[in-house]
Amino acid sequence: MRSSITHRRDGSAGPAGVRIRRAVARDARRLTRLVTASRSYEGPYAPMVAGYRVGPDYIEAHQVFVAVGQDERVLGFYALVLSPPELDLMFVGDDAQGLGIGRLLIGHLRDEARRAGLSEVRVVSHPPAEGFYRTVGAERTGTVRARPPAVMWDRPELTLPVASS
Repeated sequence: MRSSITHRRDGSAGPAGVRIRRAVARDARRLTRLVTASRSYEGPYAPMVAGYRVGPDYIEAHQVFVAVGQDERVLGFYALVLSPPELDLMFVGDDAQGLGIGRLLIGHLRDEARRAGLSEVRVVSHPPAEGFYRTVGAERTGTVRARPPAVMWDRPELTLPVASS
């Protein structure tokens, strides 16, 4: 899949034909597949997503947004918890990696957080994703220790300022 970057009327850049919308209950299976099929969670990280489920109840209870292509295919999603402010989930499909979907989702998250009156959002990152969060302006604030058997490894804790970086 090749990407073309277009500039929108508001001046922001993003992949052509990609839009972000609020997730609905019928997206649950597709979001679950995105999580459980992620190559980022292969090897030692596989137990973390084995059996993971994004259910309709989760989508209805949280601020969940999906990036979709022109064909309505889900390319990625995030979930923002407002109190306390935290990025709960963020996944970009393996075949959509490197196309700007993650940056587009972070920009949207910042807009949503700003509308909610937040100044920053906590991110507990999958260790391999820390570099991405740092490139979009998050700053490392600590480490969240492993909690076996659910999480077997320490994870970076970051703060993402809501004001654009």
